[in-house]
Amino acid sequence: MVEPSGCYELGSETRQPECGPGKRLRAAALKVRVEESVFLVDRALLLQHCEYFRALFRSGMRECGQEEIHLKGLSARGFLVMLSVLRGERPMLDADEIIDAAECAGFLQAEFLSRHLVNIINSDNCLLICQVGANYGIADLLHSGALFLRDSCRDLEGAASCLPKELLEYVESLTPSSYVTVGAHSPSVELLQDFVRTVCYLDEDEKDWKVLTDLPNEASTTMAGLTVLDNRLYIVGGVRDITNQVVDSCFCYDASADTWSTFACPHQPRYNLTLVGHDGYLYAIGGEYNRTVMSSVEMYDVSTSTWSQASPFPHPVSSAPSAKAMSRIFICSWKPMGATDIHEYLPGEDRWTLLTTLVRHQSYGHCMVAHRDNLYVMRNGPSDDFLRCVIDRFNLTTGQWTAMPGHYSNSKGSLFTAVVKGDSVFTFNRKMTLEYAIEDDAWKPRRQMRGFPRIGSFWTFSLRLPKPGNQPVRKNNNYQRFKNQSHAHPSSSLHCTL
Repeated sequence: MVEPSGCYELGSETRQPECGPGKRLRAAALKVRVEESVFLVDRALLLQHCEYFRALFRSGMRECGQEEIHLKGLSARGFLVMLSVLRGERPMLDADEIIDAAECAGFLQAEFLSRHLVNIINSDNCLLICQVGANYGIADLLHSGALFLRDSCRDLEGAASCLPKELLEYVESLTPSSYVTVGAHSPSVELLQDFVRTVCYLDEDEKDWKVLTDLPNEASTTMAGLTVLDNRLYIVGGVRDITNQVVDSCFCYDASADTWSTFACPHQPRYNLTLVGHDGYLYAIGGEYNRTVMSSVEMYDVSTSTWSQASPFPHPVSSAPSAKAMSRIFICSWKPMGATDIHEYLPGEDRWTLLTTLVRHQSYGHCMVAHRDNLYVMRNGPSDDFLRCVIDRFNLTTGQWTAMPGHYSNSKGSLFTAVVKGDSVFTFNRKMTLEYAIEDDAWKPRRQMRGFPRIGSFWTFSLRLPKPGNQPVRKNNNYQRFKNQSHAHPSSSLHCTL
């Protein structure tokens, strides 16, 4: 909380930004008065992150050369939250702080602060986020809050009715995300079409899995990297057969248009890679080639359709779990003697940093998902007990690990693949699909639906499919026959011991 008449300092002197054509500021430091508080702020920081100050400093107006600027109509608390976010902090905010921060983000056009508000959306504040996004004209904030609310409509249907009519209509016009999966498949011959080479989605109303689309004949998901970026599924680096020959095309599925396309492959052929989509880029991390594990990283600029080199991972790595949290990229890798490292990639600086290490004897992280400022690492149980899944939570704000209570059955692949949707986690095995509610230090089973009737390795993710009436999902005549055959196989149940 900001005290009246306080003076707060942020940053130190840096380069002097421009102030009008051909002019320079006298000093890097600037005093900003908000209500009764005065903040000592780095001008360059404001220039970089706030459109309001960019326009002010370059306008040639009288205020451009002043050592102190008075901002009226804003709260000191909201300005203080903005400064903390600009210096790299990721604070969790209560309702009053969200309102003040949104007002500040809207008035100062501080996109970095708006993004932080998007990152902390949950069931408790998504209604408020919608309203403040609309009130202060922050389109991304309004849209993100509405999407979260749409995804959580089953839990928040009654609460959503308190929204103004136009906001409620906007929320209802959006499409909720769907839980989607695809198995490991090698390229097929058209005359011998494999009817299980499909991408499937979970129909939560009917509590069953349905076919979304076929994989292209030449596409391979065996030892490939898969990720979703901007509602498109990308496939990079699959192999053709046991020779590990890498396919020579990469594939993209646009869920909104129900269309497949190809794009250029990385310069270095690779399989068993980690593929991450973030802020308009794909990152192909590590992997193998000619049975050699690599540390190299390439990045694909979707806007220009070009690959370029990025800073290599700290050591050779393959099939490493990944997650994105608070607009940050995290990779989970193994070390000898039961150590699981989590590295963070900093795109703006193109460098890797070791975030934390989890040491558990003969136990390694196999999957990682994120929710707000928490990373959840799913690992095998003690010693060689791979039929138990133990979950540890790492909080990015406190830097502390927490062992979640209970253990979870991992038989037949359950829980080592998972997707977060709203405040829920979805995972499956052949017998059932489970939705867990994220509640502080535990996952609580919420709903049970039909399992995914296949065997093998799977990738899971979320996609937003067109609304009914424009639904690209097509019927597959073989799918029901395949489901009936699959259910003849022995299945194991997924359970949670708490």
